[in-house]
This record gives sequence, C-alpha cells and structure tokens, in this order.
Amino acid sequence: KNFQKCSRDLDRTIRYVPEKSKDKIISDEDVLETLLKIFKALFINDFSRQMDFFALLPEVKSKYLELLTIQFKRSKTTGYNHQSQNIFNPEEVLFNTLGFSITRDRSSLISAGTGVFVTKGFVPKGAVVSMYPGTVYQKYEPIFFQSIGNPFIFRCIDGVLIDGNDKGISKAVYRSCSKRDQFGPFQMSDITWLTPAVQNPMAIGQYVNNCSHNKAANVCYQEFDVPEYFPIELKQYLPNITYSHDIPVPLRCVVLVTLREIKQGEELFSNYYTLVN
Repeated sequence: KNFQKCSRDLDRTIRYVPEKSKDKIISDEDVLETLLKIFKALFINDFSRQMDFFALLPEVKSKYLELLTIQFKRSKTTGYNHQSQNIFNPEEVLFNTLGFSITRDRSSLISAGTGVFVTKGFVPKGAVVSMYPGTVYQKYEPIFFQSIGNPFIFRCIDGVLIDGNDKGISKAVYRSCSKRDQFGPFQMSDITWLTPAVQNPMAIGQYVNNCSHNKAANVCYQEFDVPEYFPIELKQYLPNITYSHDIPVPLRCVVLVTLREIKQGEELFSNYYTLVN
C-alpha cells in the first residue's frame, strides 16, 4: 500500500483509487496546458522584469514580439512603460486568464487555521485550481531536521516528499536551492511564495485544509512531472525546486484539481490520504 498525505489536520479521511496510474483526474497534457496559459499571462503582465530574457535570449523575444508590439502601443496611449508597475496584480491575472481567483483566509473549520477560498468567479469541475509549493526530496534524501514540527510535508505516491513550509529551516533550504539553480539572471523557480507578495497566485495549495464529515472534499492532489521542454522563461513561476542534483530527475509538482464546480466564497477541501490498491 502507498499513502499520499499532508499532516495538517487530525481528522483524517481516505480516498481510494484502484491503482497508481489511475490517480489522475485530468491528463498531464491538460495540467501542462493550464500552467502554460497562466504562466504566459503572468509573464506578459510583468514586462518590467523580463528585459533580461529579451536581451540575452532573442528567441524568447521573438515568441513575444507581437505582445511587445501591443504593449508598446498601449504605452503610447496610457503612458505605461517597462519600468512601471504591473497592469494587474497576480490575482487579477489569474481571474482574467482562468476565470477565478483564490486567496488565503481564516478557514471555515473551527481550529483549522488558514484555508484557501475562491474569492472571485468560479472553478469548473476538472480544473487546476492551485499548486503545492516547496522543496522536492527524493525518498532517499535527508529531510529529518526540516520535518521536525513541520505540518506541511506532502508525501507523493512514489515516496517523493514536498516540503511546503514557508518558514524556518524549510524556507532557508528552498531559498538556497533556488539560488544554486539560478541561471545567470534567470530564476529557475519561484521564491515569492515564501513572501506575502506572491507572483504565482496559485502557489498556496499547502494551506488547503483536509475535508471533514461535514465538509466534503472538492479538490484532490495530482502529481505532475515538468517536461524537459518547459519554456525557460516560464520556470520563474514554478513554485518547486529539487533538493539536490545527484541524479537528474524531472521536477515534481503537485497540483490541486477540482472534483466539482466550486463557486465564489467556497473554501477548498482536500483528501490528505490516498490509498492505492
């Protein structure tokens, strides 16, 4: 038996799936399509930080040439320039792109602390609604000290662990790994989920609470390995990073997928345990 878990609530529930390969609500292609769609929108919205890409990687500039032209025309009519602030904040970009926005707030469950809510729009069934950020550990890598008193350790079906804690030693480890992997001026991962000002508004999945007998699960976790051909300019929005590079492996991400339509004002609830027969 394999278990998938996150230990943020004492009231456990179990979700059964027939086998590992069927523990997917939507296809990897659908997950990738959603991530590319929102990441491209965030990239376009944040031109002020993309000049390094355009200067050093002409092929990236050519991909966004039409969008740059639109941006230039807008700057002539509105006075916007590359050094100014974003046109929209990340939550607005999420809403404008996928039709919903999410945020952290006090959970509707008593003593559950922080939860995640749909604050605007609605999320259709079978949609990627959030991501579980953190440092990714292979099952043979050390995580003992990071795990002490840490309620944000997520265990994937194959034993891979994701540490989604945004404080203490976990925060320091993630920042260190991100700096290690930086490619010149290019960030290969998102570190803003460690701060109040997140640039990827979906990277708050570690705060989704476990369902209860009165609050049924409306999302579930789904593992996703980032393909090698993932655009380099969009990696700055991936809220995960590998702990070490001893053995090259695809970057593991975990997304939260809706089990039903979720409307504005509703809190997200998941199953922390998945039992695979």
